[in-house]
Amino acid sequence: MEARKPEWLKVRRPGDGSWGAVRRALGDGGLHTVCEEARCPNRAECWGAGTATLLLLGDVCTRGCAFCSVARGTPAPPDPDEAARAARCVERLGLDYVVLTSVSRDDLPDGGASVFVRAIAALRSLPRHPDVEVLVPDYLGEPLAAVIGAGPDVLAHNVETVRRLTPLVRHWRCGYDRSLATLAEARRVAPGLRTKSSVLLGLGETPDEVRQTMRDLRGAGVGVVVLGQYLRPTRESAPVARWVAPGEFEALRCEGLALGFDAVVAAPLARSSYHARDAARGARGVFDTPPGGA
Repeated sequence: MEARKPEWLKVRRPGDGSWGAVRRALGDGGLHTVCEEARCPNRAECWGAGTATLLLLGDVCTRGCAFCSVARGTPAPPDPDEAARAARCVERLGLDYVVLTSVSRDDLPDGGASVFVRAIAALRSLPRHPDVEVLVPDYLGEPLAAVIGAGPDVLAHNVETVRRLTPLVRHWRCGYDRSLATLAEARRVAPGLRTKSSVLLGLGETPDEVRQTMRDLRGAGVGVVVLGQYLRPTRESAPVARWVAPGEFEALRCEGLALGFDAVVAAPLARSSYHARDAARGARGVFDTPPGGA
């Protein structure tokens, strides 16, 4: 039986209701967000600050990872107007930093990379275009080169967990070494590109395995790492093995900085896109006191 959720993981909705403007703009544009599809605990806070992570290529994934609540199955064909609608939504909200991600689309020859390319181009065409971060599937070769060629400011790909647990919590198509290869290849293709990855803790990993994962990410040239507590999104998802205390996250944050990461986001409620703008713009500590319990 899973232990009761500790006090530091309680989430409070912003009091001014500003998050509603983001929700309305997304709804009017017929857009999906990973914030809702993955049941992110920070969505009200981020929306209240006027930011969101747009989910491209629909809301149905061809994979089914044990930690994720995004629907899986047979997706609809890509929507040719999706990139333009995303740009209109961003312009309406006046965002200066946008994160684009997607479901995995193994049914498409390029995995959907061309949709990322179109979305980046649409955002770059805005009169006041935002900085763009892309959180991509495990692209390699031409799909990865195409996305990088579109000129994102940050390229992220999540390793999600430690090597030992990867076969247990990620879809069989995913692989720890393939994820590292995606990140390393991005740096080879564009040496000046900032890369980023995140790891969920509390799935049964050991502290030494977390440290090794951070070393592996640094070895792949990753500049920004995010460490957060895994929260079980549904009864069918993998159970939480342990609640990781805020103090442990703070210790890992310090270790990550000592390893040479440009920025480390380490806190119970941290997720890949949480405080993405601060991390991308080089705030080495990002948090003096961990969120989600601070």
